[in-house]
Amino acid sequence: MTINIALTKGRTEKMVLPLLKQAGLDIAPIQDKGRRLIFNDDPNYHVILAKGPDVLTYLNGGAMDVGIVGSDILVEQRNPQYDMLDLQTGQCRFVLASTADFDPGIARRKIIATKYPQITQDYFNTIGEDVEIIKIEGSVELAPLVGLADAIVDIVETGETLRDNQLQVYAELMPVSTHLVVNKLTLKQKRAEIQQLLFNLQEAIQEAAL
Repeated sequence: MTINIALTKGRTEKMVLPLLKQAGLDIAPIQDKGRRLIFNDDPNYHVILAKGPDVLTYLNGGAMDVGIVGSDILVEQRNPQYDMLDLQTGQCRFVLASTADFDPGIARRKIIATKYPQITQDYFNTIGEDVEIIKIEGSVELAPLVGLADAIVDIVETGETLRDNQLQVYAELMPVSTHLVVNKLTLKQKRAEIQQLLFNLQEAIQEAAL
C-alpha cells in the first residue's frame, strides 16, 4: 500500500530529505523539483510539499497519511493525530524575550506579541499570569522595540536575530523539533507499512547521530 506523505517545504524539507533517503525513499525528484509540489514517482511513497500549517489540514482531512512538520505547529494547532516520532532535526526553542529594560515582575498586565497565541497562553497559564496577547504575522521582534508589546514569545535557534535587534531571553518555554505525525485511520489501515517507515527512520536517525 502506498503511504501519502505531506512534507513541510523549505527549511524542514531540506533537513528531512537525507533521513527519508536513508529510510528508502526516492528523493531525487524532490531534490530536482522545479515548481512541482506532488511527487508520485515512487510506488511506495507519494509526497506532497506544503506549508507547515497546512500539513495538519491535509492530514486531518484524510488526504494524507503522514505529516512531517515542526512540533511548534503541532502544539499550536492542538494536533489530534498520532505524534509518532521526533526526527531530531530543526531543533530550536520557544523563548520569552524583550529589551534590556523589561521587568518580568512588573505589576500591571503585560502585553505579549507572538505568532503563537495558543502556546503563549498555555505558558502564562502555567505560571499563573494573566496577559494580553497580540498576534503578529511578520517580524515579531519589532513589537517591543516600537512599544506595541512588553515582550515577545518566539522560536529561536541561535538567538542571533534577537541579539541583532537588542533583545534578550528572559525565559525558555519548550524545545521545538521536526516530528512525524500519522493519521489515526491510516495507522489502522496501513499499520505494517507505517511501522516499517518508522523503523527505517529510527535507524536513519541513529546513523545520523553517529
